[in-house]
Amino acid sequence: MNTALSSTFFSASPDWGWLIVWYFFFGGLAGGCYFIAVLIDLFGRPEDRVLARLGYYISLPSLVISAILLTLDLTRPLRFWHMLIESNTYQIMFKIWSPMSVGSWALFIFGIFSLLAFLSALAEDGQLQRPAAKSLRPPGALGSIIAAIGGLFGFFVAGYTGVILAVTNRPIWSDTPLLGMLFVVSAASISAALMILLAHKSGRTTPGLNALHRLDSWVVALEFVVLIAVMISLGPVFRAWLSAWGLLLLLGVIGLGMLFPLALHWRKEWLGNSNSTAAALSVLAGGFILRMVIVFSAQGV
Repeated sequence: MNTALSSTFFSASPDWGWLIVWYFFFGGLAGGCYFIAVLIDLFGRPEDRVLARLGYYISLPSLVISAILLTLDLTRPLRFWHMLIESNTYQIMFKIWSPMSVGSWALFIFGIFSLLAFLSALAEDGQLQRPAAKSLRPPGALGSIIAAIGGLFGFFVAGYTGVILAVTNRPIWSDTPLLGMLFVVSAASISAALMILLAHKSGRTTPGLNALHRLDSWVVALEFVVLIAVMISLGPVFRAWLSAWGLLLLLGVIGLGMLFPLALHWRKEWLGNSNSTAAALSVLAGGFILRMVIVFSAQGV
């Protein structure tokens, strides 16, 4: 045995496939869009509330999709509820020492907050005839409390997938302490990108959209720094990316998903009116490829 290699190279693969890759992607969008929407609600201008509503409209469907994908990936999907309820006693099952149990409950609780925000956004847009639902969002005291607590759960959900990988005994996943941070930052970048893309397509071009553009550029730059830090922290395990997966990471994540949109941000004249769309699509593609590389490369060594 080569002692320079981590023992994780000799552990069994969980055999995760495309369902988990998409689950990670939509889970990041759910938590990230909700968190950004909360920031806009709490600290933005009144005219930017339309942009916050867009974030809530993205969050709930993304969370539902991610939950469906995770359920389908189970060996016995119809037993998904066993993560929350003990099958023999039907009592609540919560294991503070289990990241899977904590994550399951966090997803469930975050789903409640995401639903409340979704309904409030519908009421404010006049699509739901329940005026009281508007109080579930800031600036009122109740809405602010709900937003603050929900934002914390959204932040947790955005980085939770990286934490789950870190406690799984596989190369790359358990050989760096920075995957949770990488997933949080990546969730912020793809969420801001999707909100920007849909805001332009739907005409929700409020003054806050320019701030969201700047936020996405700074977050993408931070994501690049964190990814480099992840590579350095891997030490000898980095050789797992000296492969086709590493090339895809370089071209698809760093090139397409980070450097290209940053270049478009600084050179807005390159693609004219298509600049924002191209940058947002590039960030989204890079975020998906990042999850694909991390999931599949660790299982193929």
